[in-house]
Amino acid sequence: MTKKLIAAIDTPELARAQELVAAVAPHCGLVKLGLEFFLRHGPQGFAQAAQGRNVFLDLKLHDIPNTVAGAVRSLLPLGADMLTIHASGGAKMVEAAAKAAAEGAKSPKILAVTVLTSLDASALAETGVAGGPAQQVLRLARLALANGADGLVCSAHEISRLRDAFGDKPILVVPGIRPVGAALGDQARVMTPEEAVAAGADYIVVGRPITGAANPAEAAAAIAASIR
Repeated sequence: MTKKLIAAIDTPELARAQELVAAVAPHCGLVKLGLEFFLRHGPQGFAQAAQGRNVFLDLKLHDIPNTVAGAVRSLLPLGADMLTIHASGGAKMVEAAAKAAAEGAKSPKILAVTVLTSLDASALAETGVAGGPAQQVLRLARLALANGADGLVCSAHEISRLRDAFGDKPILVVPGIRPVGAALGDQARVMTPEEAVAAGADYIVVGRPITGAANPAEAAAAIAASIR
């Protein structure tokens, strides 16, 4: 087991999620439940799938500050360890989320998503963002951390820049991780587990290379061993 590994349980099926959590959780620090699963099964499904494990609830909240604060308060009873918001929601939204999280008996770490790992420079340019992912990640990271976020979700390619700019304090959670030989899927900015941890990631998020494997428990154990 390594605390640095987060297994992404990206399935809408409750029984499959329960099966995967039971198989991979012994090898991971946290399991990730996301938007697709939560919208289908809600808080009750979350509890059934989580099975008392440490959970990274990846909903990427993004709305006006009052609405996001209310959403965070609604999620507090679930006891998630980490919760995501979009940094692009702005300073007031990030601050509202952080303050709402602090109201819980168990306060989830608020992680601000900078630039999705499926986006490259051309995709960002289509949305009106110039300068490429690295520049935008630094811009949004500065905003989020200055307004109460505990950490950031970023690609592995921005880890060193973020560590240089902000030091060791921010929690860096890094998706888009692919072991050598794994298919990229819809990820554009990827790195191997070993490379990401060596670069300074606190946590790496691995989905399909684990959940799509013939034996998810063995796949999780192998990745955990590679970064231990």
